[in-house]
Amino acid sequence: MARIVVLGSLNVDLVVTVPRLPHPGETVLGDGLRSYPGGKGANQAVAAARLGGQVAMVGRVGNDNFGAGLIENLDVNHVDSSGVEHDSAMPTGAALIYVEAGGQNMIAVAPGANGTVGPMDAERAVSRLVAGDVLVLQLEIPISVIAHAAVVARQAGAFVLLNAAPAQRLDPGLLSRLDALVVNEREANALVDHEDPASMAAALRTLGPKLVIVTLGPSGSVFCDETGVHRVEPFDVESIDSTGAGDAFMGALAVGIARRLETKAAVRFGNAAGAAATSSVGAQAALPRLDDLRQRFGLDLSSSEH
Repeated sequence: MARIVVLGSLNVDLVVTVPRLPHPGETVLGDGLRSYPGGKGANQAVAAARLGGQVAMVGRVGNDNFGAGLIENLDVNHVDSSGVEHDSAMPTGAALIYVEAGGQNMIAVAPGANGTVGPMDAERAVSRLVAGDVLVLQLEIPISVIAHAAVVARQAGAFVLLNAAPAQRLDPGLLSRLDALVVNEREANALVDHEDPASMAAALRTLGPKLVIVTLGPSGSVFCDETGVHRVEPFDVESIDSTGAGDAFMGALAVGIARRLETKAAVRFGNAAGAAATSSVGAQAALPRLDDLRQRFGLDLSSSEH
């Protein structure tokens, strides 16, 4: 199986559960404050490792207790943390998360050390890759670094996988260098003016990515490749907290790509991981393991490899 390198963010997630999400200017009383390891980059690295991937993380944390805890958490989850640098000038990134009773959430992020990730970090990430390996990117580090990493990773023959989250506009030059782009409907709307998910996926593919996947939460996902647009059905679960679902999907997709699964099988694997992640509270705390998906959904990845 190919290796997976994640270049991205590491945050501490500070979570409060509320009866409903507050409106602007409104205070809503919730339960006790809980902290979890997070950040889209670290979440996706842990997700992939728990699902059998050989994973390394590259990024930055502050020289503080939060940062030390995030690195320890990577190690516990069998993610190679040697590529995570300590930044003495900035604190570890933090996410403030409200979760309502039905599982929906609101998130605000203070980037901290994630904002100082630079071109040398991109070079360090790509130096760990050989042809056929997978580079996983998100948008919680500077976009210029992501663009640079995509260029050098393609030059190295790696598969470049971008989760365009949080939602923002992207330069066409970056999109043209992607092997795969993953977005939810809100993130897709930041890039193309379409309402139907299938149309979104098709329109996004014309911008350059070889594969585009639009995730639809409890409705599954659609993807567009050279053969057209395809829908992949969801897995039925009782959702408690959707915080880590997108990251679970990304980790599973990266593993599927690293294992050379057919596209539909890799996306289905992502759907299963995303669904399973909504059945528990927290981002990394809820990320499933391979045995969880086998027992819950009867998935057998070995039969899908070629």
